[in-house]
Amino acid sequence: MQRQLLRIIPALGTSDGAGVRIRRSLGQSQQARFDPFLMLDEFNSESSDDYIGGFPSHPHRGFETVTYMLEGHMLHEDHMGNQGNLRSGDVQWMTAGRGIIHSEMPQQEEGRMHGFQMWLNLPAAEKMKPAQYRDIPASDIPSVALENGGTVKVIAGQVEVDGKTVVGPIQGLSTEPRYWDVQLPAGAAFEQPIAKGLNAFLYVFEGDLTVGDPARKVENGTAGLLGDGEQLTLRAGDNGARVLVLAGKPIKEPIAQYGPFVMNTSDEIEEAINDYRAGKLAG
Repeated sequence: MQRQLLRIIPALGTSDGAGVRIRRSLGQSQQARFDPFLMLDEFNSESSDDYIGGFPSHPHRGFETVTYMLEGHMLHEDHMGNQGNLRSGDVQWMTAGRGIIHSEMPQQEEGRMHGFQMWLNLPAAEKMKPAQYRDIPASDIPSVALENGGTVKVIAGQVEVDGKTVVGPIQGLSTEPRYWDVQLPAGAAFEQPIAKGLNAFLYVFEGDLTVGDPARKVENGTAGLLGDGEQLTLRAGDNGARVLVLAGKPIKEPIAQYGPFVMNTSDEIEEAINDYRAGKLAG
């Protein structure tokens, strides 16, 4: 059964951190989530005025952040003394868990800064586990060439290409995430199974494409939420397309969110705020 386009969410321009200009699709409102995905931001500018302020020290609790750099250089530092450099093509997969206080600051004063940050929810049983993160260099992310001239980078989950299974570096999480960066030349198609029962969406950031049968168009700078099914079919438009494809197992639990804290109840949000003010967020 083909996955069909259910809903389109155009990304809206806004700012976050210390004035970083972003485009937010998922997460622009409580109604613009897609369990287990909470938010997807794109930052993309050649002007340092749009990113130089970065994201100074701030807390998180109860979910995971995934940062994917296409171009540029950012430095992550946290309260545990960790440092991680994110350069072009690199990914950081951070589990905030019980709590982390970190900063993400640009390490360049000119040139393009382009990438994404996605927020992935955690089930109640994992929200208070110790914080951890993994820096994944571009060299550890498989890039698969397609017969039609396209490519797929496999960050999480796996793809089936020419009878072979290509596995990404992120595996074994309870939400069973898939995270693919798919680039297609004009008119080329991408077909891939996505297990029934997973929620899946895509975000087009170059060109445009169509989804499903009957085909429905998704424009540049737009997220498309997909219905359930077993097969995903994409076809690039006349100028080709580049798109993030994400899927994950829905958690099906209530969500209480206050800024950088995502828990299940308002009482847990109050606890997170009080712990942060008391210097006990991370235990």
